[in-house]
Amino acid sequence: MNKSWNDSVRSSLKSARECNEYFGKNTFKDFHFPIKIPLEFAERIDKSDSLDPLMLQILPKEVKATEGFFDSPVSDEKYSPVKGLIHKYPSRVLLIASSVCAIHCQYCFRQNFDYESHDILKNWPDIENYLLSNKGVSEVVLSGGDPLTLSDKKISKIIKKIEGIGHIKTVRFHTRTAVVIPSRITQELIDMLNKTRLKVVFVFHINHAKEISGEFMKNVEGLKAHTLLNQSVFLRDVNDSAQILSELSNTLFESSILPYYIHLLDKVTGAERFLVTDKKAKEIYKKLQTLLPGYLVPRMVRDEGGDSKRLVL
Repeated sequence: MNKSWNDSVRSSLKSARECNEYFGKNTFKDFHFPIKIPLEFAERIDKSDSLDPLMLQILPKEVKATEGFFDSPVSDEKYSPVKGLIHKYPSRVLLIASSVCAIHCQYCFRQNFDYESHDILKNWPDIENYLLSNKGVSEVVLSGGDPLTLSDKKISKIIKKIEGIGHIKTVRFHTRTAVVIPSRITQELIDMLNKTRLKVVFVFHINHAKEISGEFMKNVEGLKAHTLLNQSVFLRDVNDSAQILSELSNTLFESSILPYYIHLLDKVTGAERFLVTDKKAKEIYKKLQTLLPGYLVPRMVRDEGGDSKRLVL
């Protein structure tokens, strides 16, 4: 854990020119969603394989208007009674903890989200008043962006503010940063989370076993006192295979991470090429159930953009 995760963020590939030079290709172009690829992640990509599953997730393509795809497919803004807070489900709220991600995934459903007005520290008085008046809320989800792009100092500040609201029992981190930059799991972060009165849950965003490095498996050991889950997105040509998903579940379990959800693609404009049809997804899922014990089979769901997730069987 000696390597500075900030160094990894600063050394990310951030343009088509840098990517083409690094990968020795001429396939990257700059489009509306900016390129951002940490070198720790880029190093896991096979430069000789144009269909490498990690490459496909971050390779930009030109956006073409397609029926049924939208700039905001899950309608987060409709469920934001206070800037920085999204309240879709009765017992939990989501806080936009950061506007930044360590990596720009081309299927991201929040790539068009208006982050500017959603600074939770600036808006904390309004957020706190909302939470105090909604005593049925027992869990706060930290999302973004990605909460682990914040410094440990800022995360500690947010945790302390949440601890001050008595009826909040659980804090949940949704993060892809931890897997793409494993050095982000610092000892300071581990110690901080071990001291909080809150139950701590991590939901990692990992789509393919190849994303999981030895460093991630080593560093995540420090989080084993907490609940560790994973959610994936069904992505065409990346993980649309029962065998690939089975390998992912087994690799996650080696690090005491349980598969939680596999989401059908949120239909954001620009992500059309990743779509796995419902028919194919169900076929893959049925096969997956024959390959794994039940506790390693993630629930297949679709976010309907409303106040519930729909289980797809």
